[in-house]
Amino acid sequence: MTSLTRFGVSLNGGLLRQFDKYVRDNGCPTRSKALEGLIRKSLVENSWETGADIVAGAVVMVYDHHKRELVNKLLDVQHDHQEIIISSQHVHLSHDNCLEVIALKGKPARISSFVNLLKALKGVKHVSLSVVDSD
Repeated sequence: MTSLTRFGVSLNGGLLRQFDKYVRDNGCPTRSKALEGLIRKSLVENSWETGADIVAGAVVMVYDHHKRELVNKLLDVQHDHQEIIISSQHVHLSHDNCLEVIALKGKPARISSFVNLLKALKGVKHVSLSVVDSD
């Protein structure tokens, strides 16, 4: 287990009130836990922007499986990016709509390319990406 280090933080009153509201609204047990989450998020975003680190994440996608050739195109894109795909899960939402969750790990630029290709396909209704540090 990693040891904890205490340090002091000084904030103006207005910013502290906003932060305390954020802590309450997000159900964080403590300010420390909330601050830790925000720092991790910022570090992941930074590594994402620099492209230097490996990140992990998940794509959530909804698409119309009746759209002509869409399923084949989705499979082609996934096969072309198999080095970053850890796993995928397919769920039938309705007669027309399918949901896929695709777990990923790789260079941020490669993941961005994959996500952009998915978004560009006609019949794909929703694509969202959530990334985390892979460590």
